[in-house]
Order: sequence, then structure tokens, then C-alpha cells
Amino acid sequence: MEHYFTKSPKSELKLFRIKERLRNKHIEVYTASGLFSKNKVDKGTKLLISKCIIKDNWKVLDLGCGYGIIGVSLLLSNKKLEVVFSDINKRAIAITKKNIELNNLKAEVIQSNCFENIKENFDTILLNPPQTAGKDLCFRMIEESKEHLTIGGLLQIVARHNKGGKELAKKMLELFNNVKDTAKSSGYRIYVSRKD
Repeated sequence: MEHYFTKSPKSELKLFRIKERLRNKHIEVYTASGLFSKNKVDKGTKLLISKCIIKDNWKVLDLGCGYGIIGVSLLLSNKKLEVVFSDINKRAIAITKKNIELNNLKAEVIQSNCFENIKENFDTILLNPPQTAGKDLCFRMIEESKEHLTIGGLLQIVARHNKGGKELAKKMLELFNNVKDTAKSSGYRIYVSRKD
């Protein structure tokens, strides 16, 4: 079974279109086979979209963007953001570009294994970590995120608290010396650490 944290998915490409209401906007996006949560936006991602901390003129990284729903939702609700999308998965990158075009947005999309091809720093990094790909990878994403945050920048992660989330929060506390739960819903929590 191929998981979605794969550079080049081998599964047959099947395109879907889904509609959601996020951040008070009706949004339509393409999704595809071989990508995470292709039939609807999952509960964790919805929580992160609706409750993440975002300020005007921030530079935002949608890390492990999948089909780009987090960054697309944020850009549609706030044109003053600069959003960069990144994913290891070539199919995710192609579909994210399609969704940016579909919604008449402008953004940079980078195919990258974690931060391999990302050089700049961000005011916030948003992540629904690929827990099926393993704890080591999730920890690496947290560690490398710290290096790519501006001073005062926020790492915001969503996870199921009792399905690995506690350990991710512990890792964030270790690295940043701070972590807060800022929202909860259906067993998911958003964990936020600030880079001082």
C-alpha cells in the first residue's frame, strides 16, 4: 500500500472535484488518487484552516500541502498573505498548481522533500503531519521547520491528540521551549510553538 508521502505515486491518476465551505468561503478544488483525503477535506485539516493564527502580510508555508487546500483557503480569505506551497509528492504539486489557477490565485509551489528545496524563512508554517509515514519523518519536519521560521514565527501543527499528537507536542516543547493547544475538535488539536 503506497502512502501519500511518496515522490512519484504509482497509482493510476484519477481526478476529482470537491466543494467545501472554509473560512466563510465556498471553495472548489481538484483532488486526485494517491493524495491524502481525496474525497473530502479531513477534520484535522478543517480545524487547522478555521483556527490557525494568521496575520496580514505574513509569509506562510503550507508544508506537505497535498492538493493545497490549506493555502488556497487562506489566500481566498486574505489576499494580503504570501503563501508558499510545498510537498514531496509530484502529483500533489501538479494538483496544487491546478487549484491555484482554478481559484485565480498567485503563489509559489515547490516540490521538496521537507525543506530540501526551500531556502527562505516564514512567519508561520502550517502542517498536518503525515503520521502514516512514521514518527521520525514528523519529528524531522518539526526540527527543520524551526530553522525556517522568522524570530517570533509560529509552527502550527494539527494532529489527533491520542494518536501521536501528544508526542509531537512534546517534541515541539523540547525544541522551542514552548507549546500551546490553541484549538480542539473531534479528538484533534492544534499545537503552536513560537520561535524566540
